Amino acid sequence: MPLLDAESDRQPGCGEGCGCADGEVDEESGLDPALVEVLYADGLDPLLVEDIALVALAEDQDEHGTGDVTTLATIAEDAVSVGDFTARQAGTVAGLHIAEAVLSVAATADLEVERHVADGDRVEAGQRLLTVRTRTRDLLVGERPALNLLCRLSGVATATRAWVDALEGTGATVRDTRKTTPGLRALEKFAVRCGGGENHRMSLSDAALIKDNHVVAAGGVTAAFKAVRTAYPDLPVEVEVDRLDQIEPVLAEGADLILLDNFTPARTAEAVALVAGRARLESSGGLTLANAQEYGRTGVDHIAVGALTHSAPILDIGLDLRESADGGN
Repeated sequence: MPLLDAESDRQPGCGEGCGCADGEVDEESGLDPALVEVLYADGLDPLLVEDIALVALAEDQDEHGTGDVTTLATIAEDAVSVGDFTARQAGTVAGLHIAEAVLSVAATADLEVERHVADGDRVEAGQRLLTVRTRTRDLLVGERPALNLLCRLSGVATATRAWVDALEGTGATVRDTRKTTPGLRALEKFAVRCGGGENHRMSLSDAALIKDNHVVAAGGVTAAFKAVRTAYPDLPVEVEVDRLDQIEPVLAEGADLILLDNFTPARTAEAVALVAGRARLESSGGLTLANAQEYGRTGVDHIAVGALTHSAPILDIGLDLRESADGGN
């Protein structure tokens, strides 16, 4: 399927009135309308994705715009190639449409893409993910930026899937945190969703989370909770506690969610019994894949895992050009 008309104008930036929150297609995006629709369906802002693609591609350019000297020297300007993005190891894929966006921004002629799998699919080593056809020079220029994002996001999705599998049958869900790569939060949280996890706050304005430093500054957990509830009565409020005796006071104030910081599984089970359904509970700290099932069986609602985004290794994916007989001029 063609994704980008070579004559389209690209307008980077996510400024006022970008429409990223209302689901309407932004006509200023330089991406093909079909890809724009797909990105919106993924819960992503196409202009943000386009900006990230432009930044990623710009990292390979010098201040004079010299370009890829190796490719310019070895590849004819009018050469066309077919390439396969292929998984080098098993995992869960995420970011296919983002990789397409990078390639479409790099393309100076029509780009054709055949999708073999979908974001969120489990894949095996050697499995083809995407097949693309475009000018060879453009494909090689876009290869590394596209792979950097695709491998990174697939790594996040794969790590998330491991936690989802570890919690299977417990009723607990795994959630991400704000410990994300600067500039890539929306994409990494999308990858968490692809892995079967849940997103916590996208920004600091989505909900209140009263942590230890807020408590110190406000003069206590109860004082901090009251201050937040007074200032923002309609927002959900989560409160971090590190002792069982802190739970009843915040329940009395009406906490929606209580974050149990570094509770052992035994103490977590005590907290679940104490709360008795009056608020949702989230565990954080000291969590590993090895003890995830034990925590999940306590009855806690959520498991918060910052490592989903701050420590996930990449999923190894590569691009292989086909021989010219298959896809060249």
